[in-house]
Amino acid sequence: MTTTPWPRRGVMAATAGVVLGMPLLAGPASAQPSPEKRAAMLEAMMAALHAARDESEAAAIEARIRGVWLEATSPAVRLLMARGIRDLRAGAGADAERVFDDVIVLDPNLAEAYVQRGLARLKEGDRRGAVADLEEGLRREPRHFDAIRALAEIAAQRGDYASAYAGWQHLLTIDPLAPGGAARLKELRRRALGENA
Repeated sequence: MTTTPWPRRGVMAATAGVVLGMPLLAGPASAQPSPEKRAAMLEAMMAALHAARDESEAAAIEARIRGVWLEATSPAVRLLMARGIRDLRAGAGADAERVFDDVIVLDPNLAEAYVQRGLARLKEGDRRGAVADLEEGLRREPRHFDAIRALAEIAAQRGDYASAYAGWQHLLTIDPLAPGGAARLKELRRRALGENA
């Protein structure tokens, strides 16, 4: 059985709804922070995520980080992302996938577009396509906690508990209080290493 490779450097609670509450629409382009300021904001938020005091605080910081990731693209792309996420939330995975296809044509460097398309493909039963997109998202943003979480859950679904456990271990180095993380890690440890682990 093959295992999922995890990034050596610093994924959807059960693969369906973790990323659907993200803030998408920011102000006009002129009001957006510079790339340098955005990078500094992201680093500060990642540090805050690592230091979160409880799961609800971690979840709120995750949502803010998703918003910063999306600020890096154009208003038109953010509108398309909002549409795709609405489709995904409504259960229209195929429609969402087509929207994310368009986003990737417009902004092929946007990690969030690959992650969201991966989730749409997963919803449509295309596990191979989902994994490819989630891994592509991670290549662009190695700390993308939603992609890591979704890949770990896909590994668990196929019975590869060792990879799922490794994925959650990696996720918790980035997001120690990821909602449901402690319980999920404990369960996957038991499945990966045995009843007495």
